[in-house]
Amino acid sequence: MRPCELTSRRIPAVCVTRLSRRVCEGIFFWGIGGFISVAGQAQTAIAGGQAHLGASTPFLAQIDPATVRDSWQAGAITTSHSQDTPSADGSLLGNMGGLRPWLARYGLTLSIQDVNELWGNATGGIGSTNGDGKGSGTGPSYIGITMPTLMADLERMIGLKGATINISALQIRGRAVTQDHLGNFNPISGFEADRSTRLFELWYQQSFLRGALDVKIGQQDLDTEFLISDYASLYLNANFGWPMGPSVNLYAGGPSWPLAAPAIRLRYRPGEKYTFMFAAADDNPSGNQDSSVFGVTGNPADPTSQTIRDGSGTQFNMGTGALLITEIQYAFNPQSGDSGRAASHPGLSGVYKLGGYYDTARFPDYRYNTQGLSLGADGGTPRWDRGNWLIYGIIDQLIWRPSPDASRALGLFVRATGNSGDRNIISFAIDAGLNLKAPFSGRTNDTLGLGWGIGRVTSGVRAYDRARGALVQGNENHFELTYQAQITPWMVVQPDFQYVLNPSGGTGDPSCPTHRIGNESVFGLHTNVNF
Repeated sequence: MRPCELTSRRIPAVCVTRLSRRVCEGIFFWGIGGFISVAGQAQTAIAGGQAHLGASTPFLAQIDPATVRDSWQAGAITTSHSQDTPSADGSLLGNMGGLRPWLARYGLTLSIQDVNELWGNATGGIGSTNGDGKGSGTGPSYIGITMPTLMADLERMIGLKGATINISALQIRGRAVTQDHLGNFNPISGFEADRSTRLFELWYQQSFLRGALDVKIGQQDLDTEFLISDYASLYLNANFGWPMGPSVNLYAGGPSWPLAAPAIRLRYRPGEKYTFMFAAADDNPSGNQDSSVFGVTGNPADPTSQTIRDGSGTQFNMGTGALLITEIQYAFNPQSGDSGRAASHPGLSGVYKLGGYYDTARFPDYRYNTQGLSLGADGGTPRWDRGNWLIYGIIDQLIWRPSPDASRALGLFVRATGNSGDRNIISFAIDAGLNLKAPFSGRTNDTLGLGWGIGRVTSGVRAYDRARGALVQGNENHFELTYQAQITPWMVVQPDFQYVLNPSGGTGDPSCPTHRIGNESVFGLHTNVNF
């Protein structure tokens, strides 16, 4: 997404908040392809470990073993050519009066997920950032999302081997706590989004070489496969999904929930240890910006609106640039899921990833204007720089398990991103955490997690702040303590606490620009039901 009118903003925190809310990954998330598993493939390291550790966002089902998504969570419906109908044991509505088995005969799998969240900020924060400048930094908010997904197995339907079609939609309701009460770079919840009913993903996937190579083309959400830590998906803060770097620096946060974009994705798996991925996508799925950092098309009170220009998700913007992203994954001590093999190969599994992206679009320079002078001191029009890049590394490692078949286990994740500083708001970010599966006796599917993240404001933005005499932004830290409880096979409840230190790097409070936004203590309750 475009770094929202940084040079002309009167309230820096507002702009940063509007930027960040576009990402929504959070944790997200939504591994739509995740409702189909690839039969016969050996699980990667984390997929094996996730049987013990689990992830917090129930929508993140395992797309297939190579993407190391989670397969245990409540509500995942798995299909295989070896079975006649998909299991509905994890669904509230079961077989839907025979509808699901009837659809399965034709290769169709229907799933409906419903998420509801209640949030409240107790300290710090700012008034509403929706343009009216009113309201309180403290108070409650509610957000709800319903997502139906229809997956078509074309081999079962028409005999086209290795082919799949996916279509999904979103119904988003409520209000975002970050938009109404906070001033953060990234939303407190990855599920935050503008209210709308919209198309989400629509893609076709075809596998080749006995499943070693597959190609996906169509409207896609890249944050279900790239730049993600599997263990980090336990957490609700959006930064633990699609990370702070791309969500704040790219136009509209890039092709991430709830804004999918036209894309083509290639994935090659020569064996169970290595996976290579590449994708080319539209870099600005909303298209809700014009060519000037001072002007915005759509809603001037909310320049990152997801609904003003395209509330339905059916207008595909292709006029800004292309996002090219690649990633290599290495699975350390991969587990097949076979208990016999796990006993004979009891090592702790892990996945290590390296990747990066390049965006071909032009981005405004936050330090210099078109005359080469200081933008903060002399004003003018920002210089436009061609291209943008980011590199990243991710570690997901199971670090303790008393025995290969034990439910209790401890996992560690670390993710770091870095990029240039002249055309971005965030220069580098790190997040890390520890997940304890089955923390209490008799609660084998519960997970307790403690996560931390930091984002550093770029040198260009800090120079701009100094030149115009504003408070200079620095680091934003956020901490999250969360507990995911599987109440039934189809329902997950997750109480959550987050503390944000130095929101938006310590930018000024809109009500008193000489004082920084106060640190925020946010309490939340997340529920997910699979119908």
